[in-house]
Amino acid sequence: MIAKSVRPICILAVCGLAACQTAPDANSGFLSGYDRLQTLEDTVRASVRQYRGEAAAAAIEQVWLEPTVLVGQAGEALTAEERALVLREVDRQVCYEISERFTLAAAPDGTARVRAAVVRIDATAPAGSAVAAVANAFIPGPGTVRVPGTTGGLAAEAELLDARGGQAAAIAWARNANVLGTDSPSLSRVGDALQLAEPFADAVGDAFAPADRPVRAIADPDPCGRYGPRSQPGGFLTRLVTGLYVPEVNTGTREAAPAESPRP
Repeated sequence: MIAKSVRPICILAVCGLAACQTAPDANSGFLSGYDRLQTLEDTVRASVRQYRGEAAAAAIEQVWLEPTVLVGQAGEALTAEERALVLREVDRQVCYEISERFTLAAAPDGTARVRAAVVRIDATAPAGSAVAAVANAFIPGPGTVRVPGTTGGLAAEAELLDARGGQAAAIAWARNANVLGTDSPSLSRVGDALQLAEPFADAVGDAFAPADRPVRAIADPDPCGRYGPRSQPGGFLTRLVTGLYVPEVNTGTREAAPAESPRP
């Protein structure tokens, strides 16, 4: 009886915090232009500013994916390995989403490009995550409750450039993990940033693809196969058993990306 009353009490205590939309980040300078970005008002958790030129995006069928980079001071308090994990996960998720809407080019010459950058990584507090994992084991019901002040976040930007370097679409996105919701606690300092790479990539795909272009079947062979399978059942089972997001079950590693990307 006591356990059943815990989650409603927690929900009332933190629902105000969980519902708050993440504040937008300042322009990082990574995108070739920001003047046409429009704020999406119907988002609940994330801050999203985006632009798409319908005619320009509709004319693009094949794209080259540039490796995601860090800009400014993003991740400066993290280790090289932690930064590489975030970059790889953004690469992986963006590849998945873009490949369902465009054909991935085998070479960069003479084709459109998708370029992305991580502009902010807020670290997850492992101690708070451990407390949350234990607490959630005793709180019935779906979702997770996190310790306020211990969650992390991610801000990133991306743009679709046509073959001549013109900006066909762009997005500036930011989101902090919720203290109440589906963002799992993690003992990794980049646990939340890694989980937020997927909704960022979802937003990229929606922002870049023409409104009438349907999501297509995954090509065979999978052009994103170098990142491993799209489904990660091991990660789901780990969260089910431990209540924690474990990066090693869901991601791999890659060489650290350069600090900045050359301007188009």
